[in-house]
Amino acid sequence: MIIDMSYWTRVLKRILYVILILIGLSLAFKLSIFYMPFLIAFIISLMIEPAIRFLMRKMKLTRKVSSIIIFIIVSVVIVGSLIWGIVSLISEASNLLKDLNGYVEKAYIVFQNFTNKFDFDKIRLPSEINTIIQSSTGGLLTTVSNWIRNALTGLLNVVTSIPAIAIYFVVTIMALYFICVDKVYILDQIEHHFPKKWVFKVGTHIRDLTKTLGGYLKAEATLILVSFVISLVGLYILKFAKFNIEFPLLMALFIGFVDALPILGSGTVMVPWAIISALNGDLKLGIAIVILFIIMSVIRQFLEPKLVSKHIGTHPIFTLIAMYTGFKFIGVIGMLFGPIILIVIKNVFATLIDEGVVKSLFDRN
Repeated sequence: MIIDMSYWTRVLKRILYVILILIGLSLAFKLSIFYMPFLIAFIISLMIEPAIRFLMRKMKLTRKVSSIIIFIIVSVVIVGSLIWGIVSLISEASNLLKDLNGYVEKAYIVFQNFTNKFDFDKIRLPSEINTIIQSSTGGLLTTVSNWIRNALTGLLNVVTSIPAIAIYFVVTIMALYFICVDKVYILDQIEHHFPKKWVFKVGTHIRDLTKTLGGYLKAEATLILVSFVISLVGLYILKFAKFNIEFPLLMALFIGFVDALPILGSGTVMVPWAIISALNGDLKLGIAIVILFIIMSVIRQFLEPKLVSKHIGTHPIFTLIAMYTGFKFIGVIGMLFGPIILIVIKNVFATLIDEGVVKSLFDRN
């Protein structure tokens, strides 16, 4: 049997190429976590770039002057929001931690009342099954309570670590200033220090990736911000109107986080919340939450076609797999990063995917 060495050499080169790219993506991901302040500054710069160009075009200002004006406005908004957010988060998280056991007991009592009213004889469930359901519900509530307690404790540890937050904040603001003001200079320096062939190939990938991933992130960030602001304002209005809303900022943050996850949305939080409130006897709060959810959905459906397509270019099952994979590797936050990594991989390996991955690697042509 004659082995075609040239064929297998090509196959090994292609496989090695794929492995090296995957290693590079893994390294890039770790570096992005390590240099998070610069990544945040870069994302903010993408979001405010249209405003800078608008000033340059309408006011006939230089890029530096336009960037400084927008930078000052954005910095004031960020500083004000950060101070208010830290104070509110510390207050709400501390109160929730203090009263968490009471809320768990109330939830268990509500479930017991529901099971007591429900006629299990109609569905012919043995009493042993009923006992198992009640005991497992108690265990589930305990698990959820521990998860919430750990999450709130971690949040308080982060929020109250003032020196670390100050360093991250200062670095992020400074990086944002330099990226906005000296964008052209930074790009020129990158082109100057790398070979032209590298700059061309890498630049092509980066431009495509920025167009797809950057556009997606910017659009999603806008939609999440809109959902967060609407839910925050709405919940505070309900609180001032004497509705039973005790932790508006924490709930708005949670709604915004869930809304950031593909496939899921704000309804994943708000609809169960409305149902539980109604079952607990607070029908007015349940109706108010449903109305707030409808307002958020209508505004999001109006904005979404203008900002981002209905999907990220992949079938929902692959997005779900990416979310689950991210969750298994790095926990809850991985559900957010999983689809983002999927977009990056899809963009980098677009040619292989279009031609068929295995076919491209082992094709003899």
